Amino acid sequence: MSETPARLAGLPLRRECPLAPPAPLARLREQRPLIPMTYPDGHDGWLVTSYDLARAVLGDLRFSNRNELRHYPVQLPRAGGKSSRTPPGMFSRMDPPDHTRYRRLLAPYFNVRRIRLLAPRVTGIVGQLLDRMAEQGPPADLVEMLALPMPSRVICELLGVPYEDHERFQQDSATLFDLTAEVGASSLAWASLYDRLRRLVLVKRAAPDDDLLSYLTGCDLSDEEVTFMGITLLVAGHETTANMLSLGVFALLEHPGQLARLRAEPALIEHAVEELMRHQTIIHAGPTRAALEDVELAGEVIRAGQVVTVSLPAANRDPLRFPEPDVLDISNAAAQGQLGFGFGIHQCTGQQLARLEMSIALSELLQRFPTVRLARPAREIRTRDTMTIYGVHSLPLTWDGEEG
Repeated sequence: MSETPARLAGLPLRRECPLAPPAPLARLREQRPLIPMTYPDGHDGWLVTSYDLARAVLGDLRFSNRNELRHYPVQLPRAGGKSSRTPPGMFSRMDPPDHTRYRRLLAPYFNVRRIRLLAPRVTGIVGQLLDRMAEQGPPADLVEMLALPMPSRVICELLGVPYEDHERFQQDSATLFDLTAEVGASSLAWASLYDRLRRLVLVKRAAPDDDLLSYLTGCDLSDEEVTFMGITLLVAGHETTANMLSLGVFALLEHPGQLARLRAEPALIEHAVEELMRHQTIIHAGPTRAALEDVELAGEVIRAGQVVTVSLPAANRDPLRFPEPDVLDISNAAAQGQLGFGFGIHQCTGQQLARLEMSIALSELLQRFPTVRLARPAREIRTRDTMTIYGVHSLPLTWDGEEG
């Protein structure tokens, strides 16, 4: 095993296997799970790769998530590499008490009971998309036919965003997550999202409907606050689930024994979703936190103002928390502790919705297409290595002609 450097010159992102985290992360986790790292903008910070340290950082309010305090482990397309102040309403980049106030407003829409009521609608949307896929016939791109449109339609309906605008929203969102995008393209994408949501918020305030944006306009919030809350939910609500679903199907197809078991035991679907979230963690460039004061962690002192990046793919493969972490096991009870949705106060707002969408989409796909398989070799599948959310750009599938 090669020697661990005293300081990392950036976050390892290159994957030798599309379904495994970058190989250096395992060595770092074993030898030095908290290691100094130089960020692309030249600042010194730290990288965490173990499960226990990941929970310690993400659960400690001495580490801030405010945008203006953060440095990023990858080169983002922002002018001068500077972090801007968090816009009002963008709660995912805030600390308490502001974060608490916004999250409390959203709680009634994302609790378990409310999300379960969406199951028939999600099932209907999945069924329509699979009908279309069957009508087209093989081969079909799962990303285009199911993984992207399903969560997009669900979050659009939940927010009250016209679905006919989905292609533009998806394009803008993809640009924001693309590490190779030019600064100008990123700025235009932000402006496009903001202008469209701001106009829609004004419509909802004048004529409220039965949707989340209308509900938020009835709260004590400014138009700008509602707009940025809407952007946060719209972007996160489809990008994460779309990539997790397509990557999860890819993983199952590459593990035929687990795929066969899930077909034979469909009641394992909820366990399977948790295990796929653990085994195929899509947040591969963060999260990051900034120390508000000196914090002692694992025998080191993280100085006030220094930034810590948590590698969730490494933490979710930690053998001290997950026995045989590199093995995909859809009945793995330990997967319930996976960190794919984060941890602490910033744990994903829509995690219950994502679980529901994943469970229904996987179950329906496998039931409708019993012989579904990759339409090309796995080595030819193009992955999202240059995106802050990992996944595949497309997943070509085929099946026996009489199915669907």
